[in-house]
Parts: sequence; C-alpha cells; structure tokens
Amino acid sequence: MKFLKKYHLKDFNFILVISVLILSIIGILAVGSALPSAQTKQIIGVCLGLVVMLAISLIDYTWVLNFYWIIYAVNLLLLLYVEFFGASYNNAQRWINIAGVITLQPSDLTKIFLVLFFAKFLMNRENRINEPKTIITCVLLVIPSLYLILTQPNLSNTICIAALFCILMYLGGLSYKFIGTVLAIAIPCLIIFLSIAVMPDQPFLEEYQQKRILAWLNPEEYASDTGYQQQNSIMAIGSGQLSGKGLNNNTTTSVKNGNFLLEADTDFIFAIIGEELGFVGCCIVIILLLLIIIQCIISGIRAQNLAGQIICGGIAALIGLQSFINIGVATGVLPNTGLSLPFVSSGLTSIVCFYMGIGFVLNVGLQPKKY
Repeated sequence: MKFLKKYHLKDFNFILVISVLILSIIGILAVGSALPSAQTKQIIGVCLGLVVMLAISLIDYTWVLNFYWIIYAVNLLLLLYVEFFGASYNNAQRWINIAGVITLQPSDLTKIFLVLFFAKFLMNRENRINEPKTIITCVLLVIPSLYLILTQPNLSNTICIAALFCILMYLGGLSYKFIGTVLAIAIPCLIIFLSIAVMPDQPFLEEYQQKRILAWLNPEEYASDTGYQQQNSIMAIGSGQLSGKGLNNNTTTSVKNGNFLLEADTDFIFAIIGEELGFVGCCIVIILLLLIIIQCIISGIRAQNLAGQIICGGIAALIGLQSFINIGVATGVLPNTGLSLPFVSSGLTSIVCFYMGIGFVLNVGLQPKKY
C-alpha cells in the first residue's frame, strides 16, 4: 500500500515514546488526585492516544501531506461548525458534542492540522519563502483559523497558534533580516497595546481579559477577585516544598483539599503537581517535557526533507509553547489563560492531538535522510 513503507526498528524513537508514557502516567495520577471523576476519562484518552500515535507512526507522512489542502479545508469546516452550532460552556462556544457522549475541541486539532498544512505548503515554496507574495499568502491562509478561534472566544489558543505560525515560517527558511524587521515593529506595538489594554474603556479586550492582565500586573489588588486563582496556585506550589504532601493526601492544609483551585485538573494541574509531588515532581515534569522537545528536534534534524523538519520542529514548538504558558500561568509569570499542559492536563481532545503529533514525529524519524 502506498501509505505504508518498510521501516527499520532501529530508527524507532523509543526514548520519545517512553518519555511521553511516563509523563502521561504522571498526568493520570495528578488528574485523579485533582478530580477523581476525570481519571477514568484520562486513562481512556491516553489509551486512545497511544493507539492513534502507533497507527500514525506507521503511515508515510509524505503520503499524508499529499492531502494538505483537504486537511486545511477540514480544519476550517470544523471551526465553522463550532462558530454556528458549537456547544457552549462558561460563555465560550468552543466544543462539538458528538452523540452527547464525546466532546471535541477543534481548536486543539487546528494546531496539528496547521503544522501539517504548512509543512507541505512551505516545502513546495522552499526557494520562494522570502518573497512578499509567499509571506502574504501564508498570513492570509492562517488568518481564518485565528479569527474563528478568537471569536469563540479563545484568546489564549489564538495567541498560541499565532506564535506557532511564526515558528513554522522560521523553520520554513524565513530570513533573519525579515524576522528582525518584524520584531523591531512588533515589540513596540505590543508595548503600546499593553499600555492601552490596561486603560479604562479600551477597545481591544473583553472586560474579563483586561482584568486578567491587571491581576497579573497588580496581584495584591486583585487577590480576592480575578487574581484569586493564580495566588492560590502559587501558594499550592510553594506549600509542596521539596517532596510534596503526597498524591490524594487528606491534609487540612492542602490548597486543593480546601477547594481553593478551580480547573485544577486542566489549567492548574501544575499546581497540583507542585503541592502533592513537590519541587522534585515539578522538576521531573519539566525535564520530561524538555526531553520530548529535544527528541522531536533530533528527529527533525535527521528528516529527509523540509516538510519532515517542519513537522518535528512544529510539534516541538507547540509542546514548548503550551508548556511554557501553562506553567507560566500556574507560577504567576504570565496572565491567567486557559491552555492545557501537554500529556498531563485533563482533556480528551488535547491528549489525543498531542499523541497525533508525536505519531507524525515518529514516522519522520523512521524515514531519516540518507548520507
């Protein structure tokens, strides 16, 4: 069959798979402690993710990329479906309910789909990446996804995907001169934007989004309101000290046991790890994430073509971006957002999507360039 090839077992990245599995097991334990009712679903998500990852790892990624325009169209159709018929929760319309049993969040799929699409699109224009026409076309192609996700509203995922797009363009061969020019314009614009965003009656952000930024800048002032979550998260992580209080502990001094953390199984799962597994547990999670990212990059370096390099680099960047944002929020380094911690946070779509990404990285690794 065209989509299957003969691979060598020596090229299979067992270190990557083992790292992902260990991190997922930590995630299952942490989610079970944060929200026992979600643990079974987390186990199902990991098992389903493993099956998907192994299946994708055997499918020739160059064959999959032949359908890159179909992948792009499916992504937009899913986002449009959410726009008009999606399920709502907490004033956000981000999900698709399937038979009232499975809940799908297409914005998670968008990240994987865009990596695949631009891997092929940029490889086809490898020698024209720095032409204005190519750059403008790429920007126009990513705007519909960004707009549809922003209107859900889902600002955090919009920012994450925009940053991922910039990294994909860099991986595609965008010149440092152009990147430097963009940064010289973007950084002052960002400073001006933030300056305006914290002012009364600003036109850019919703009220709750502005409050999150203000709570980040002035945590004491908003400690009992918008900044409540992050302050409790920091307290939980600090209280774990070196080795933590233990998973599923019943101590009365636990921030988690006192129900002072909302979304503890998703957005603030790192706070649970900090409190119950301590500094050691936090370090293990961060080291595993770094190891996964490094293994993805190594697979990209050995890839047979630019598309493979972009896939591996894009998945590495996605894991790095979401990990940095999630941990940054939990530790108060960044304003409060709603991004999951890869392979750890509760969320079926998120888990399976990250396993999909690893599956493609594994297949790229199975087809190294020949020297």
